[in-house]
Amino acid sequence: MAQSVLLTGASGRVGQAVLGDLADAYEWRLLDRDPPTEDLPGEFVVADITDDEAVREAMDEIDVVVHLAGDPRPEAPWSSVLTNNIDGTRTVYQAAVETGVEKVVFASSNHAVGAYETDERTPDMYRPHDEFLLDGTELPRPTNLYGVSKAAGETLGRYYHDEHDLSVISVRIGNLTEGHPPIDYERGQAMWLSYRDCAHLFDRCIQADYGYEIVYGISDNDRKYYSLERAQEVLDYEPQDNSAEHD
Repeated sequence: MAQSVLLTGASGRVGQAVLGDLADAYEWRLLDRDPPTEDLPGEFVVADITDDEAVREAMDEIDVVVHLAGDPRPEAPWSSVLTNNIDGTRTVYQAAVETGVEKVVFASSNHAVGAYETDERTPDMYRPHDEFLLDGTELPRPTNLYGVSKAAGETLGRYYHDEHDLSVISVRIGNLTEGHPPIDYERGQAMWLSYRDCAHLFDRCIQADYGYEIVYGISDNDRKYYSLERAQEVLDYEPQDNSAEHD
C-alpha cells in the first residue's frame, strides 16, 4: 500500500521538483497558504503553517511529513523567519507527534553552514575531496537570519526525536536548478542539486529507516565541499547528475 505523505510548501521550487518525478509514487496531501495555479496530484489543503489546528487536521492518517514550507529568502527579516520558519516548523513537529506521524523530512539549507566557506575556504575549495568537506557532523554556522532559522529547525528536529521518538532527517539543500547548473557561478555549481536528484533524495528520505540524521542535498558534482557519504549510507541515495558535465 502506498504511503500517505503530507507535503508542506507544495507550490514552491523544491515541491515542484519532488512532485515532478514522484506524483504517482505516494498518496499525496499538499499544503500551501495559497491555492494551486496548476494541476497537482492528491488532495490540496490551503492553510498557513503556523495554524496549529489546520496543520493537525492536515496530518490526519498521514505516515510521513515532508516539510518544505517557510520563507525561502536569504535576506528575509527576523519577523518573517521567526514566524514562518521557526514557529511554523515547531508547529509541524508538534502536530506530527500529536497525530502519530512516523517521520518528518525537514528541508534545511546550505545557509545553515555558510560561514564555513567565508572563514575556512581557499581558492581551491572546490576540489572533490579535502579536509574541509562538510559531512553534517559540524555545528551550524549561518551567515544570515534565514540560515539561523534553518539551524533552529534542525535543533527542533533533534529535540522532537530525542523526547518523542520521532524519526527526523534534515536535508541541507544546495543550489536547486532545473535543467542545468548555474552558469558562471562556481559556488552554485559546487552545490548544485538537479531536479531529478532532488526527487530521488526526498524519495529515499520518505522510504528509509533512521532515527535522527543531517544530510547534504547536492548532486554528485566533481567540485563539491559537502559530503554525500551519509546520504548514501543511510538513505541509499544514488545521484545521477554532475555539474561538471555541463561545463
